[in-house]
Amino acid sequence: MSGQFVTLDGPGGVGKSTVAETVVGLLRAERHSVFGTREPSDSEIGRLARNGTEEYRGMSMACLIAADRYRHVEQEIRPALARGEVVVCDRYVASSLVLQVMDGVPRDAVWEMNRHADMPDLAVIINARADEIEKRLGERGPHSRYEREPGGTERECAYYYEAARFLMTVGVRVLQLDASTADAEGVARTVVEAIKEPWTRGRS
Repeated sequence: MSGQFVTLDGPGGVGKSTVAETVVGLLRAERHSVFGTREPSDSEIGRLARNGTEEYRGMSMACLIAADRYRHVEQEIRPALARGEVVVCDRYVASSLVLQVMDGVPRDAVWEMNRHADMPDLAVIINARADEIEKRLGERGPHSRYEREPGGTERECAYYYEAARFLMTVGVRVLQLDASTADAEGVARTVVEAIKEPWTRGRS
């Protein structure tokens, strides 16, 4: 099978990381070669961004995230695709179009910083009802200042719908899924079927 670049984004607490891990596991169980990764990446600059959400805000955080993304694409994502692997990335441009905008950076500026990055073959946006996400956050606790902001979850959910529409206007294949009632494995299986769709078409 040829390489494919798949990204998964969604509000904090929606279960996105669990879905990403499950997608990787399901594909490997079918003997596909998969490279699972995440953003911010595990590089030095990625760790700086990941651990600096309390210190860096606005444009400084947006620049850190974009710089990490370009390094990530050049050093990890492109080589994996060249090997014919399926790249499954937990967070990508859609998250920047949401979190950096929530942080006060104009969307046009965020897009300008990121538009030269490789766009995914499939961008999965996992969303859910804000009340359901807030319930999950209450059970596990917030992981970032974005999740602690009053009304932040409702804003984040709305921005992800906007990000999905925007990515579609620039030609990205987007799959929007509602995880309000579905479990992680059910969502992951839907994602896997969408990943396999171009391969199936190619055989028909």
